[in-house]
Formats: sequence, structure tokens, C-alpha cells
Amino acid sequence: MDLSIRNVSKAFEQFPALRDVSLDIRSGELVALLGPSGSGKTTLLRLIAGLERPTRGAIFFGGEDASRRSVQERNVGFVFQHYALFRHMTVADNIAFGLRVRPAATRPSDREIRRRASELLDLVQLTGLERRYPHQLSGGQRQRVALARALAIEPQVLLLDEPFGALDAQVRRELRRWLREIHDATGHTSLFVTHDQEEALELADRVVVMSEGRIEQVGTADEVYDRPTSPFVYGFIGDSSTLAARAEHGTIWLDDRATGLKADGAPDGQGSLYFRPHDITLVDGCGGCIAGIVSAVRRVAGNRRVELAVGGGRERVEIELPADQPVALGGRIAFRPTKWRFYSDAAAAAETAEAVPPAYALTGS
Repeated sequence: MDLSIRNVSKAFEQFPALRDVSLDIRSGELVALLGPSGSGKTTLLRLIAGLERPTRGAIFFGGEDASRRSVQERNVGFVFQHYALFRHMTVADNIAFGLRVRPAATRPSDREIRRRASELLDLVQLTGLERRYPHQLSGGQRQRVALARALAIEPQVLLLDEPFGALDAQVRRELRRWLREIHDATGHTSLFVTHDQEEALELADRVVVMSEGRIEQVGTADEVYDRPTSPFVYGFIGDSSTLAARAEHGTIWLDDRATGLKADGAPDGQGSLYFRPHDITLVDGCGGCIAGIVSAVRRVAGNRRVELAVGGGRERVEIELPADQPVALGGRIAFRPTKWRFYSDAAAAAETAEAVPPAYALTGS
């Protein structure tokens, strides 16, 4: 089932939760809605489900406008963060619930309902637990039951709101892999909401990055990580360091020092230089580089994160070095980013409120 959101806005008592959002999702895609709290991702999910109505715009299931359809008419499966299982029902009864409450004309026979529940128990790897109650299950098992219940109605679209948010880190990792396998096996058009970027990048075919009720960028994991189209996306996805800088005749400067980095196409003027801590190389001297004084060092897995005070201590950036690289507090380190983005303040100011500010970047010096 293709899904199309067209110019959708939603306001709650004059508060704009979504602002002119448009998005097309292909049949069978697994798409992540990613963003900080308050970015509008759960509101968008609820609008697709029919739990809320848009203030403006339309939502299409296939080629039909579903904006005014009820939840039941849309036939969506919804998985909540806190499971929302019926405590007085067994696992099997929870899974079968959506089928048993259908109108008599469309309700399967009891035998068919039992067969469907048994198939789903096997799919979510809970065979043998059908007679247990929710309180007798672990958090991960409860979430599997919630997913099986959503799948039982054979939904046109599967929606998941922070499905692993209540689980510990190890269980989250296990269920992420499992959910991807389930999606590939069933082929449902699926959207899930998360604030966990690792979860979104690992699971989704495409990631929708949201901020303040707008879509900042839509793309694959590689696209949003390696080619962010706005300062927000660069700062939100992965780790990054930022320095106030300026473009002058296609070159990036920090105060009165040329960095040796290019900003081809950027208008002259102030902006911000973004780079990732691991995308740097150390240099001797500083004939076209960035230099700073080591203010902190910490071990992160197989590397060291080094905090540098740059520009006389006015700004701080982080770089990543091998664990065996000697680093002394108070020492001076010179480096050059190998990948970077320069975002121009002038170009951003010239854009409309809905547009994305352009980025100017090259790989290499």
C-alpha cells in the first residue's frame, strides 16, 4: 500500500505541531520518523492512523483520500511503546482480539482465528506461550505480542510508536534485528517513530528527519549521515563539531587564519563549519589547518575523544584519535577535517521558512 501525506498541518489550540508536511512512502517500505521530542513525529503517526484529524492537507492510502476515514476504515496496525496489552487476556487472546471484534460479516470463523493466532505466535517466536498472561512475560516478549496483535488484522499500513522505548539497550538491539526480519518476511508498508538515531539508521529503508513540525531531510541512512542538507541534520545525526567561520573567495577562514578548506559556491560572509570527530587528519605545523589546546581527554571504545579549545578558548570542538595516540592535557594539536560542510548564514537567511538552507562542501583539501 502506497502512502502519501500532502501538505498536512496540525495545530493544537493554536500550537502548530505539524507545518505543511508532505511525504510519499512506497508500498513495502520500512520508514523511520526520527527527531527530538516535540518535532511532530508522533503527531504525524497519529494522523496516519486516524487518531487525529489534520487541520489542513490530506492523507492518501493508495490513490484514495483517507483523511476523514475512521481508524477502523483505514485498517492500520498500531504498536505502542508501552504495549497496551489486555492484562486479563492470554497471549493468544490478545493476538486474536482484533479479529474477534470485527463485525459479523467480516469476522473469520473461530477455527480461522485460532489458525491465524498460531501462525503469528510462530512468526514472533512465542510458540508455547499462548496461555500465558502479559504479566508473565518479559518486556521484549510483550512487545512481540503487541506486534503480532497488530499484524493479525492484516493491516494496510503498520505503525509503531517508539516500539522499543521501554526496553533496555541489549533487548532493543536484539528486537531491532528481529523487527527487520519480520518486515522483510511480511512486506507491510511500515512506519516507526524513534528518537534513537542508531535505531533509525540501522532499521529503516529511508529516514525522515523532523524538527519543529517540519521535515528537514528524507533519505537513506547513508544520505542523511554523509550528505546532511541542513545544520540541524548535521548536528542531530551522529557526532559533530562546529566552529564559527567565514567564506572568502571560496576558502573557509577562522578569524584571520585560513583553514585550507574550500567552500566553492558559498557566498562570502559568515557561517558555520561542521565536521565529524573521526573525519580528521593530524598535521604538523599550521599552514592552513585548525589548531587548539587539549582541554579534556576520554576513552570511547577503541578510540580517544579529545576536546580542544580553539580560537583562544572561545570555542570547543572534539576530535577522535586512536587509543594509542599520546595526548597531553594542555598540549597543542593541529588538524584538518577530511570531510566537512560549510553552511552560509547569508544563504540560510535568504531561504523561506519552509526551505532547507544550502550546504557547500568538498571532500578533501
